[in-house]
Amino acid sequence: MKTIEIEDDLYHYIAAQTRQIGESASDILRRLLLGEQQVSPSSVKSSPEALAEHATPATTTGRDNNPGSIFDLVSRQDLQAESSVVGRFLYLLSVLARVHKKQFSKVLEIKGRNRLYFATSAEALSEAGSSTNPKQIPNTGFWVITNSNTTRKKMMLTETAVKLGYSEQDAERIRDLL
Repeated sequence: MKTIEIEDDLYHYIAAQTRQIGESASDILRRLLLGEQQVSPSSVKSSPEALAEHATPATTTGRDNNPGSIFDLVSRQDLQAESSVVGRFLYLLSVLARVHKKQFSKVLEIKGRNRLYFATSAEALSEAGSSTNPKQIPNTGFWVITNSNTTRKKMMLTETAVKLGYSEQDAERIRDLL
């Protein structure tokens, strides 16, 4: 097996093309480059551990008729590729945005007592508080503050998941991915 280096945006694109639980990057690339008939079904993991890493939301109303959920697109390997808490936070938010395109604007309702957490521009977050360190959620038109501590980021992920229709239990599982 050979190792290649790819840029983060390409890696995220490949990960977004996952169709089955446990599908490896090699399987995804083989399918994309060589076609469906070249994918070996034996290469897809179906162990209880691999299946346990994934679940579906308790309700499908927040899934925009998308056949997947965040658990279908995020793996431990994806998260380990992000070296910082902020990177993992932005990555998880971007996957939630991809799965829930039509509803993701609900994040704008999530606010602190004296601070905005999400906005549609960096300026809006900067005007709403000092040292917010706004970052754009990848592949979206939304921005989020990133200077909060990890506990606050986990709370923001939990609230986001609940707003998007996940059960409290699955929202906690998403939070724990951070």
